[in-house]
Amino acid sequence: MNLTVTKSRLKGAQTGHSLLAKKRDALTTRFRQILKKVDEAKRLMGRVMQLASFSLAEVTYTAGDIAYQVQESVRKASYTVQARQENVSGVVLPAFEGVRSKDASDFNLTGLSRGGQQVQKSRDTYVKAVGTLVELASLQTAFTILDEVIRATNRRVNAIEHVVIPRLENTIKYINSELDEMDREEFFRLKKVQGKKKRDAERANESRMKENKEFEEGGKGQVGRDDGIGGGEAGGGDMLDQGKDEDVIF
Repeated sequence: MNLTVTKSRLKGAQTGHSLLAKKRDALTTRFRQILKKVDEAKRLMGRVMQLASFSLAEVTYTAGDIAYQVQESVRKASYTVQARQENVSGVVLPAFEGVRSKDASDFNLTGLSRGGQQVQKSRDTYVKAVGTLVELASLQTAFTILDEVIRATNRRVNAIEHVVIPRLENTIKYINSELDEMDREEFFRLKKVQGKKKRDAERANESRMKENKEFEEGGKGQVGRDDGIGGGEAGGGDMLDQGKDEDVIF
């Protein structure tokens, strides 16, 4: 594996780990905020529903069963729910918001002990209860989504931190060790080659010196033999002279 590619992959993994860790921290912060709001909304929901139940009991006591009158008077929904989206570190969270119509007509019911006012009060109380319920539903949905995203992000962060990065670091260490071993082998090979060249050069020098010495010694021996030949010519004349016969007259 190429060392440069491995180092670039390691750098990318470290950058991804840093970004995912920041994303996890941001999501965890928002998760805790939502958790706190969910707890408050649930407590508020209990109190609001309690008041709404008491107000409905007062209406039933003062005006009797008003279910039929309510159904007859309602022509259009006076309370609607709108959905919007909120982006938190790349995670889209749905948010619900209750909207109350401004042209909603009040109940003009009358009965014993100000029945119309009791009905209006009960209506307002239930509108607040529905608003609290919508807010709680929005928070609970965001809570569930964030919980799943945080778990997935934690798995990715742990995988990069404990699996991907150590594996790449071990690969880089292995490649570096192999390169160092190759450098040592190359250095040893160069030393051996240089040593062999040096020995060959020394042997060549010794051989040349030996040849030069033998040549010089051979030259001296040739000169001695020539001198002997020259001396032999002089001595040869004497030998011829000694070989003459004194009695022979030419």
